Amino acid sequence: MTTPGQTVGPFFHGALPYAGGPDLVPPGSAGAIRLHGHVFDATGHYSFSTLTPGGSDPFFAITVFARGLTDRLFTRAYLGGGGPFLAGVDPDRRQTLIARPEERGFVFDIRLQGPGETVFLSFPRHRSAD
Repeated sequence: MTTPGQTVGPFFHGALPYAGGPDLVPPGSAGAIRLHGHVFDATGHYSFSTLTPGGSDPFFAITVFARGLTDRLFTRAYLGGGGPFLAGVDPDRRQTLIARPEERGFVFDIRLQGPGETVFLSFPRHRSAD
């Protein structure tokens, strides 16, 4: 049973590195972009190369695991307008879900708390048997 003193884990950062680890596609490949940013309040930075997601409102689904969190956090990094989902988010917080374009990719910083806190999503763990 999880207690309030436990945090999300285990942490495999020491065991998972491998050659080309952050490159889902090689940088410079046709259509390759880079998504990177900082995780504020957890002293982290991430970066990876991938392809632009498909669909009319492309986004990356992001899960944050960090020491000190009692559960993982879910958010999205939209590369454009965001359509109906973003329209339903408080206009004052909507920008926390939009990645900033830059040459060859996007920047998406995640703020765990405080001013400009990123919008985090919640998903029910169990669904009722309706």
